[in-house]
Amino acid sequence: MTFENKQGIAFISTFPPRACGIATYATDLINSIETQFESSFDSYYIPLEISQDVHQYEFDTFAILDVSEAKSFQRISDAINQSLDIDMVCIQHEFGLFHKAEDNFVYFLNQLNKDIVLTFHTVLPTPTSQMVKKVRDIAHSCKKIIVMTQNSADILVKDYHLDPRQIIVVPHGTHLSPAIDKNELRVLYDVENREVLSTFGLLGPGKSIETTLEALPVIVQAFPEVLFLVLGMTHPVLLEQEGEQYRDKLEEFVRRNALSHNVRFVNEFLSTVDLLSYLQLTDVYLFTSKDPTQAVSGTFAYALASGCPIVSTPIPHAQELLKADMGRMIDFGDAGQLAEAVSELLRFEQKEREKIRNVNIQKTVATSWQNSALAHVQIFNDVNDSFTTLRYSVPTINLEHVKRMTTPFGFIQFAEINTPDLQSGYALDDNARALVAILYYYDQYRDLDCLKLVSTYLHFIGHCIQEDGTFLNYVDTDKKFTKQNFNENLEDANGRAVWALGELLSRSQILPANLVNVANDLLRRAAPNFLNYQSTRSMAFTIKGLSYLGSEEYNPVIIALADRLVAMFTHESSEDWRWYESYLTYANSLIPEALLLAFGRTSIPAYKEVAYRSFHFLIDKIFLDGEIHVISNKGWAQRGGVNVELKGGEQPVDVAYTILALDLFYKDSGELRYREMAVAAFEWFLGRNHLKQIVYNPVTGGCFDGLEELNVNINQGAESTLSYLLARLKIGNYAVKIS
Repeated sequence: MTFENKQGIAFISTFPPRACGIATYATDLINSIETQFESSFDSYYIPLEISQDVHQYEFDTFAILDVSEAKSFQRISDAINQSLDIDMVCIQHEFGLFHKAEDNFVYFLNQLNKDIVLTFHTVLPTPTSQMVKKVRDIAHSCKKIIVMTQNSADILVKDYHLDPRQIIVVPHGTHLSPAIDKNELRVLYDVENREVLSTFGLLGPGKSIETTLEALPVIVQAFPEVLFLVLGMTHPVLLEQEGEQYRDKLEEFVRRNALSHNVRFVNEFLSTVDLLSYLQLTDVYLFTSKDPTQAVSGTFAYALASGCPIVSTPIPHAQELLKADMGRMIDFGDAGQLAEAVSELLRFEQKEREKIRNVNIQKTVATSWQNSALAHVQIFNDVNDSFTTLRYSVPTINLEHVKRMTTPFGFIQFAEINTPDLQSGYALDDNARALVAILYYYDQYRDLDCLKLVSTYLHFIGHCIQEDGTFLNYVDTDKKFTKQNFNENLEDANGRAVWALGELLSRSQILPANLVNVANDLLRRAAPNFLNYQSTRSMAFTIKGLSYLGSEEYNPVIIALADRLVAMFTHESSEDWRWYESYLTYANSLIPEALLLAFGRTSIPAYKEVAYRSFHFLIDKIFLDGEIHVISNKGWAQRGGVNVELKGGEQPVDVAYTILALDLFYKDSGELRYREMAVAAFEWFLGRNHLKQIVYNPVTGGCFDGLEELNVNINQGAESTLSYLLARLKIGNYAVKIS
């Protein structure tokens, strides 16, 4: 690919260690952009301070903007304008940050000769004429205005008369839910056998913690072991003005009402890790802000994304997002309603709570910081035409979800979000894929611990072989074969097993002899059935597996199966349809890849010719404007149909198989376009798709199960997770830089 120079972005905001929600927001956003597009952007930090601030930052600052000093605005604007490294300025705005410096800030914006993208964290409804002027003056200098709710966007258009084309809605970023053992967490945080309520954020009267405390005696009557966690230090501004008066008042209420057993104050500015841990063990999250004009709440967003059932007051952010299947809405300051809502949610059985959790996570996964970074980068691209080539960072390999999904018997089929669904049982398909993926991993890293996984998946394949040398596919948790085996055509699963065995045997020189002997025995037992396979994909899988072997023993089988594929192509293809069947379904790239491998073993020209002709036909269908859009499973693609243009129904397995095929065609031809397409296809997992959302989950190491028309299927099952891993291991050789 052709790479351009990095683009420089100056970020103006508060930053840690300043205890401020906007500081946390800016840090999470920048970290996400830098993590996902490490080679595309350089970040220049410009913290907002006042003269008495003394902060030590964990990064190098380009400059510090002292909002209490008028001359500082001029100095910083001059420095930005004179910098050849800065192409754009991204500003986090909250009116309180520029208190008594609004005119200086507007002057600063007018002086900048760089493109400006500004985020309003507060949008007040029914503004005064003076407020309208302030907002319009700010917006006048900005190319784009970002807000976090549609309600805020509507207010800016209706009440402030801004051009709707200038406004972009990017929801408040959230953290993807980690895979955590909640029982271990409860022990760690000393909340075993407690129903946990929580709220977090910088403490102050606006949080209206007293609403919950007033409701607590009623809740305690029904749930004596309930525990209310008040997480967060007192707001620094409040602390400076009046000390701990508000916290002292709350603690006095707790003592006076004998609630010490049921309330715990955690007076800290929590790390993200601790915060997410507290949210994971929370049974009901309480958001009780008493400010009806509060446009958005990061604390509300974080709790929702963690799957917490929520009881909330009706700020615009909550009204826009919180539905009946996600929690409950209460009136401002109404302790009676809060007690009733909390008690109702705590009475829910575990299954009902899990349903709420799944709904909340599904509805907020699109707002993850990874997706927020993608949205911001798209805005940067729209604003500045020079931001044309994005270079997605290749994620570090993370086998945690693979290991989580693997029992001593094999790889589990499905997951409920990131939790293995043991009742779904096992499949030969998945264990064959797992064996191939871990063999790829072993090739690159020689991690001896992975040999245990190789052994597990290989012996699962051995469990599935029958006396006649065929394989069954589906196995339940008791290691018994299910009825499903006798209601489906299992040819593809049989072929996939042969592929996995061939991959293992091709590495005989680097693997323990006992594993090689097992694989060799299984392949020989399966061999009598190789020519019985009739489906295109089972034949292709078989060709792949046999083509990797060092001997020519199976060349007659490769030739027989490859001849069948060529005959199918000849029979079905026409000028406008160069394929083996009258339709395109799943794993299409596998077939031309297998024919090219067959050519490599036999040197029969027809195999190579058909491989290239069919593969070019396929990639012309699935690569549109540089992005991969694999064949939708919504009816697939029929000869003469338009199904290839459908959005949604895209599966990670198809993207992975396309990458494997592109890799082979690149190695065979040396043509860089195949390599470029392989990189573009891999970036589908990272957000280069029609939803502009990640499909790979870097927090768990799992991969979401599919890309639908409007959303991502957030379950992280075997097929998707292993497909991503195969693609990641293959594409690693192409990466500009691997973190």
